[in-house]
Amino acid sequence: MRLVSCLAAAVLALLVAPALAASPKDTADCEQMTNPALKISACSRILQSGNPAKDAKVAALHHRAVGYLLKQDFDRAILEFNEALKLDPAYKRSLNSRGNAWKGKGELDLALADYNEAIRVDPAFSFPYNGRASVWYNKGEWDRAIADYSEVIRLDPGLAAPYANRGNAWKAKGELDRALEDQNEALRRDPKNVVVYANRGEIWRLKGDLERALIEQDQSVRLDPLSPLPFAARGDTYRYKGELNRALADYDQALRLTPDYIPAYVGRGLTFEKAGDIARARVEFNKALTSKSQFRGDNAGSALATARARLAAFDSGAVQPVIPAAPAKVTSPTSIPTPEVTAPSTVPVDPGKIGRRVALVIGNADYRNAGKLKNPQHDAEVIAATLRAIGFETVLIGIDATREEILDGLRKFSVEAAKADWAVVYYSGHGMEVNGTNYLVPVDANFSAGRDGRSQVVSLDDVMAATQGARKLRLILLDACRNNPFLKRTPPAEASRTTVAMGPTSVGLVGERAAGGGLSPVNVSGAMLVVYATKHGQTALDGQGTNSPFAVAMVQRLATPNVEINKLFRLVRDDVMEATAGRQEPYTYGSLPGKEDFFFVQK
Repeated sequence: MRLVSCLAAAVLALLVAPALAASPKDTADCEQMTNPALKISACSRILQSGNPAKDAKVAALHHRAVGYLLKQDFDRAILEFNEALKLDPAYKRSLNSRGNAWKGKGELDLALADYNEAIRVDPAFSFPYNGRASVWYNKGEWDRAIADYSEVIRLDPGLAAPYANRGNAWKAKGELDRALEDQNEALRRDPKNVVVYANRGEIWRLKGDLERALIEQDQSVRLDPLSPLPFAARGDTYRYKGELNRALADYDQALRLTPDYIPAYVGRGLTFEKAGDIARARVEFNKALTSKSQFRGDNAGSALATARARLAAFDSGAVQPVIPAAPAKVTSPTSIPTPEVTAPSTVPVDPGKIGRRVALVIGNADYRNAGKLKNPQHDAEVIAATLRAIGFETVLIGIDATREEILDGLRKFSVEAAKADWAVVYYSGHGMEVNGTNYLVPVDANFSAGRDGRSQVVSLDDVMAATQGARKLRLILLDACRNNPFLKRTPPAEASRTTVAMGPTSVGLVGERAAGGGLSPVNVSGAMLVVYATKHGQTALDGQGTNSPFAVAMVQRLATPNVEINKLFRLVRDDVMEATAGRQEPYTYGSLPGKEDFFFVQK
């Protein structure tokens, strides 16, 4: 759960405007930040009292807008900020705060424009850097977020919030130790900061220690018993741990504090679903979707996407998968217990409705220079069987493929794709990112000195190109973000590098994904989706059972009928999140143009 909320950033950024030319009481009430209704009425009286000077009018309009912002009435706040900026287009506080309002509505590009303008007006004004960093964070651009939070720290080194926020960006990159360092630094500056305790709780959860996470979250609740955020976060941890009654109690308290709080409705829905009570889960997801809350920033938007996908799965009539509780403390930082899965029974399909669909499935496990992976061969076999069961006409499969075998398979597959409506590639094995380019690693890859690294790998661009001829849909599924064993071949002086050049004279060094490398974001256009087993820059977990968490979720969901493909991959994402206690979050790139919906199974 993302706990550095839009509102928190907004309140941080609301500086006191110049003193207002009005009665001392109205001035004080207009400038205070604890009672939005009182603030709005006092500012209105100032604006209605005769003909205030321009500066006083701008300040009153700004503060009244802030009142609406505090009430989460983002549309009205934007209108008021607009009025202030008509009088003074360079009024940096209104530019910054209007950016917060746009961000609260989920309009990130409009928010970014306002933050940029506020920075242009006053490059030493720290708060729009904080807002802009939050936008980068929400866009998944962690390095840009870290750079802006670092600038806030440089300009205002005594503040706790920038350290907490930068820590969250490090966390998003998967650099949990650096994330914890920043949260600790924030706590030194503000020992009673509820958000910092909540953030530390999330970091311990991501480290796989749910008991330590609950200790931090308990402190967060004690410090701020009137905020819904710490209760909802602790509820998530209890749900992951399988303590469902405690989870429901925390979500209930969050809703008592903030009625219509969307993440709490969705948390309750997921809890009832985990308990097997689909009827009550459906009620909670519908409550989330019909909520009147205008707040659509941060985790609320994600919660709504989850609610829509779960309802679609319920409507399909399919039996929902049972996801076991996560362990209270993991025994391995790189793996998680996984259940046994088998491919579904053959599903009758109408070729006229689904078209011709083809797939290439590769599972690389037995690496000659890096040891053997447990899951990829089994993952590839069960995914291939699942695709055949749901009506894929041609499924090519390669196990422990060398570079030449992968390239030959892509050539053959491109011929099949040119005759198909759908072209799907699934890959399980090692992958790497080097200087912004993603590569699949064949089993014969050798990165010893003197070798051209590019001659040892297959680029993701080549994989995507092989699907180019498909008439309707191109889909790439990558379970390739595993901990990188090739770092062991890196000279000591280079061991901290996460990306290196690969060229004719390079050693072809490879970064350590557990330290935050992972695959990089991919640009996707047209009718194409690329799905990573975990977010870019992060490391996917191996399964302690036969299959990886991602493969388990895929097999359990692909045969769900009448669920549109984007919602289906949302189900996969949420199932993996649930199974791993939020430690692994699959990510989908691309959007499908046009009005046609796509279904793996349609009845």
